[in-house]
Amino acid sequence: MGNVMKIFSGNANFAMAEEIAEHLGMEVSRADVRKFSDGEIFIEIRENVRGTDSFIIQPTCTPVNDHLMELVIMADAMRRASARRITAVLPYYGYARQDRKVAPRVPISAKVVAEMLMAVGVRRVLCMDLHAGQIQGFFNIPVDHLYAAPVLIDHIRANFDDFIMISPDAGGVERTRAFAKRLNCGLAIIDKRRDRPNHSEAMHVIGDVRGKVAILMDDMVDTAGTLCSGANTLLENGAKEVHACCSHPVLSGPAVDRLSSSAIKSLVVTNTIPLRENARKCGKIKVLSVSALLAEAIRRIHNEDSVSSLFV
Repeated sequence: MGNVMKIFSGNANFAMAEEIAEHLGMEVSRADVRKFSDGEIFIEIRENVRGTDSFIIQPTCTPVNDHLMELVIMADAMRRASARRITAVLPYYGYARQDRKVAPRVPISAKVVAEMLMAVGVRRVLCMDLHAGQIQGFFNIPVDHLYAAPVLIDHIRANFDDFIMISPDAGGVERTRAFAKRLNCGLAIIDKRRDRPNHSEAMHVIGDVRGKVAILMDDMVDTAGTLCSGANTLLENGAKEVHACCSHPVLSGPAVDRLSSSAIKSLVVTNTIPLRENARKCGKIKVLSVSALLAEAIRRIHNEDSVSSLFV
């Protein structure tokens, strides 16, 4: 079949796969992805993939284990059908927060996911805004790491004046500093103490936010506890108003209710993860598409061109 490219998708974010395929001037290739009555996942690739450059678009978002299993089994099906190269496109990498041992006798689950993907024949990975860039090193195959920054920066530049970028914790300083540098604005950090998973208490602000529009920057919003308590801290320190932006709208548990009743005026996210019904109804949440960025990266990978030059 020569150097033919095909785009496939599991059930995680089919709408994004369709957008990406549209940008590439093609359609999503046919695959049957469903469950047996006992919950086991069944995959059947409905097109010939022999000798093709196949891309599987599948963020491993909620339910994480189902979507991860779909991705793994789909890759195995393609390998057994003689696909020339299989690239896993993970706009959101589930288990990314378990990237190191934080206590005795705990797994490094992000590494386990990498091992699974390599074991079933994935030969390249394309991902976006990893929780920790070092996860690239868990793979022994090429990893292209994209950033939603160009899309988010354009939105911030067009919609805000006299603003300051805020890192919600010490871990996000490098990411937030990169935004502040590109936007030519100030930077402040919230000193956050976390006493157990999914629970955090914001303490104080390092930097001057008085009279400014504060924009909280994070890679993902999960339960939204960090952002909401951070917003209160910023207002107590004299910020005029608080907005937030992130790449991955995980928005689990009480997140949407918290955001609705919080001091945050708006939350800008990307479409790496599809919003659930309650999040779609929340007037504060705005979704920007990164499909064009992913499509261009896929085109460059297929043509063996530079992906890093996208961000120069």
